[in-house]
This record gives sequence, C-alpha cells and structure tokens, in this order.
Amino acid sequence: MVHRSGDQCLKVEEGRYLAENIPGAKFVELPGIDHLPFVGAQDEILDEIEEFLTGVRHASAVDRVLATVLSARLSDNAALRASSVDLLARHQLFLRKEIELFKGACIEVLGDRLLASFDGPARAIRAARAIRASALRLNIQLHTGLHTGECDMLGDRVGGLAVEVAARVAAHSRLGEVLVSSTVKDLVAGSGIRFSERGSHVLDANLGEWRLFAVER
Repeated sequence: MVHRSGDQCLKVEEGRYLAENIPGAKFVELPGIDHLPFVGAQDEILDEIEEFLTGVRHASAVDRVLATVLSARLSDNAALRASSVDLLARHQLFLRKEIELFKGACIEVLGDRLLASFDGPARAIRAARAIRASALRLNIQLHTGLHTGECDMLGDRVGGLAVEVAARVAAHSRLGEVLVSSTVKDLVAGSGIRFSERGSHVLDANLGEWRLFAVER
C-alpha cells in the first residue's frame, strides 16, 4: 500500500488503515500531495513496486573512470592536537581550497582523513604539494599517497582498487612526504616532476607488491 503523506484526494490515514487490515500488507508513505500514481515524482513509486515484486531494487549504474586518487591523513600527534582546538577546521578549509584550485574533486574530508580525485596525475601531485605546504603552515604533517587507476563513481562516492592502493601508499609514506605509485611516476614522465625511489613494498596481501617513489621537495 503506497500513499503520499499530503494526498489531497484520500487521507493518508485511510491508506494506513487498509494496510493494517490486509494480512501481509506493507504500508509505504511517500512525500507529496498527488493521489494518482502517474502524477508527480514516479521513480520512488516504481522503486517500491520493483522491490515488492522482485525483492530487490535496481542499483544505479556505476560509472567507471580513470582518475588519480589522493589519500592523506594527519599524523597521530597532529590529529590529537587538532581534536582539542580549531586546527582541524582551518586545515580542512585549506584542503578544500587547494583541491578546488587544482580542479580536483573533494570526495571526503572527515576527521583526520582526506580523499580527493583528479583527472590528471601531474595536477594531483601539485595539489598534494600545495596541501602539504598549507598543513605545514599550521604545524601539521601529513601522510600522503597517490595512485592512478580505474575508480567506480556512484553519485558523490568513489571506490575501487585505485582508492585502496592510494590509501595503502599513504600508509607507507613518511611524515610530510608525498608518496606515489610507479603508475603515477610513469604517467608524469616529461613533466619536470622529480622523484626519489623508496623501493618495493607489499601494500597488503591482496594488493601485492608495488614500487613507490617520493616526490622531491
């Protein structure tokens, strides 16, 4: 039984009463004022019908794109200090400004962590360096990692292997260091960006071994 809360033809209480008196019925109250199912927003009604008939809802299509993912987190000491003063808010403001300046997409700024995506690895590296400089002005140091690969975009969310690799690269970075995967290094060949090799590292049991490189100051 589907009924809109502001139905101008039949009161929502009438729909609720019918559902209560039909064995096994499910009552769904949706926002709106329309009574006819083909008037007003229909997607939400169709979703309810689909789930009722099939037991599942149609999942939104995942848009898979190639992107460079920047993953960063505050050092433990910085996170502890930021939790008691306004440093965290100021730091997050700088983060968003730098990401916007370098035409990136801010996916998540939550607590002591940052996740952003860029359409080019060189731009992502320059953004990471700018973010590091902004953090240092607040006496904050970051662990930062970058990786380029396919990402699953679903609305405002991003997931996939590239996100996991970037996070693990960040976990292997030294304080204040921008660490990148060999994929990122190879893609920016000829850009003038210089690197120092940090050797091969097993990111975790599932991701395997990767060669990592630090962006030179």
